[in-house]
Formats: sequence, C-alpha cells, structure tokens
Amino acid sequence: MEFVLSELCEQVMTARAGHKPLFVCGGGSKSFYGNHRPVTPQDGHCMLDMSAYRGIINYQPSELVVTARAGTTLVELEAALAEHNQMLAFEPPHFEPSATIGGCVASGLSGPRRMAAGAVRDFVLGARLLDAQGRLLAFGGEVMKNVAGYDVARLLTGSLGIFGAILEVSVKVVPRPAEELTLCLALDEAQALDAFARWRSQPLPISAACWVPAAQPGQPGRCAVRLSGAPPAISAARARIGGEPLDAVAANDWWLALREQTHPFFQGGVPLWRLAVPPTAPALNLGPTLIEWGGGQRWLSARHDPSALRAAVQAAGGHATLFRAAGGAPADGVFHPLSPAVAAITRRLKQEFDPVGLFNPGRLVPEL
Repeated sequence: MEFVLSELCEQVMTARAGHKPLFVCGGGSKSFYGNHRPVTPQDGHCMLDMSAYRGIINYQPSELVVTARAGTTLVELEAALAEHNQMLAFEPPHFEPSATIGGCVASGLSGPRRMAAGAVRDFVLGARLLDAQGRLLAFGGEVMKNVAGYDVARLLTGSLGIFGAILEVSVKVVPRPAEELTLCLALDEAQALDAFARWRSQPLPISAACWVPAAQPGQPGRCAVRLSGAPPAISAARARIGGEPLDAVAANDWWLALREQTHPFFQGGVPLWRLAVPPTAPALNLGPTLIEWGGGQRWLSARHDPSALRAAVQAAGGHATLFRAAGGAPADGVFHPLSPAVAAITRRLKQEFDPVGLFNPGRLVPEL
C-alpha cells in the first residue's frame, strides 16, 4: 500500500504544479451526488482514484472501533463486522456494490437507522487526509474525546472531498440488535405524522420509521416501523403500536429497498429532492412524498422551481437538497445555500487545506 500512497501523493503534486483540478473518486457509487460536472479534456489527468488504497488496517471488536483505508468497500467492511455480530450503526446506503468507506464518509449519507443511532459524523473518530501540498495529515484517533479545538475528522464528513482526499478513517461500530421486528400499518400522511409524534413521546425501541404513499390516489399509504432490542421490549412496543408484522425476509427487503432507493417511489425519472425538516413539521403538500426518520427526512419526487421550493421548506424550519437532478441543476447548486456563518467557516477551511482550489472544485459549493 505504500506504493499506492506514494502514487497518490505524486499525482497531487503533479496536478498542483500543472494547475489542474483533481476529482477524487472511489467506487463511483455516489458520483451523481452534489454539484457534479463531467470531466473535460482540458482537465487533463484529473481523476484521483482511491479504490486501490484499500484494506482494513485495525479492527478490535472488543473496543468497537475499526480503521480502514478509504478504498475499502462497504461490502468488505460490513462482512468483517458481521463475523463479530457488529455493524455500522448509521446503516449507510451503498447504491452500488463498489461503494467505499471513503465515499461513505465524504458524502455523509445515512440510512433508515439514522433516526435512532445518529449520523455518519457521530461515529467518525479519526481520519487521515492528503492535502493540496501532498502532506499526510492525521486528525482524531481511535478513541472518543481525544479532540481539542475543531474536530476536523468529523468536519470532513459530508465535505464531498473539497478539503482533500480522505485516506483512512476510524469509525465506532456497535453490536447488532438482539432481535428486530417490523410492523406495518395502513395510514394516510397526516395519520402517519401523528403516529410518529405519539411514538416519539414514548420509550419505544424504534430504530426506523417511514411512510410510503399509496400507488393509487385516495388509498392510505403504508407506514413501517422497525423495532430493535431485547425481546421483552419489542413485545411491549408491538402491543402499543399495533399493525401487522412482516416476516424477517420481507422486512429486510423493505428496509434495503428504502436504503438503496430501489423502491418504486424512487424510480419515477423526475427530480428527487431530499427535504430535512423538524420531525414535528406537518405535511408539506408539495407533491409525491416519502417520509423517513419519523418525519425528519422527506423525499419529494416532483419538478419544482428550486427557489420557491427552498423558500417553502425553509419556512417549515428545514432545507432542501436536489438529490438526483434528472436534468439540469440550479445555477446556485443542488444544495440549500449555506448560512453566512457556515459559508465563512467553509471558506476558511478550504483556504487552510486547499488554497489553490485543487480538490473537487464546486462539488459542495459552486464558488469553491
């Protein structure tokens, strides 16, 4: 791996000397995400391919921490964890078998379990970064509470590689639940949001909750709730929630289709918007909507004027991201414009790690 690392460093230095951009890539499973632009001949040899820099460096099951190189696939990593009955708590989407842990952290995307377990950034303990000067920088470590000042390892989460190429990450892992059960209820959108609010006020072992609209207008949608934990707690929660249980295979297929966006809702061929709103927000009535995270994340499959949609979502206390464009992206990018304070911090970090604008230009913020 030292040879691969030296090649990556050399490629960075060559691009810097030639004033050429570098587009960091791994498995390519999330190449659609962010302000993506096609590579042009003028960009030269501009793909910094991290897929060869792979492998688990250190895994101590008793310490609940794993350290892996950025090119390690999620399939390989999760298989190693499963051997010890452990898992990544945030249930990251793959989208393709080639998905890597580096891309997972760089994109910052979490799956259905995020509502109960937390986001990707909550589990990143440390990282190594290749910066624009070809330096190898280390942040954090393999234990909790080892950071003073900016927690840069977590700031890299969701940065889409604009500060540099993530080389290695250390991630906290968790034991698999003793038991899981998925319950399904026929509810309309308002009823589902009311149910989510009611369940949030109770000590229920809910690890995922979603609502999917019916295929036919006028019909109730389908609400699915996953319970995870000890058998007595699941039995008590089942009695409170009601609904019909899914068998283990059907339940696994349901949550996998939701995580990987293979559910029919995501196959409409129209722009897919990701709306992050307070779970208490009422129905937004903006078009076909799938609700996740107990009301906190809403997927909107519809064509909208970006400015008008963002204004409506902001009025509800949230923000909107054009997750899959299915056409041209807005002039100001696919992400909700940053607040002035966050934009200033982002610019300062970019100036510190990549002052020449080498890595993933415009991928996160069009002007960076």
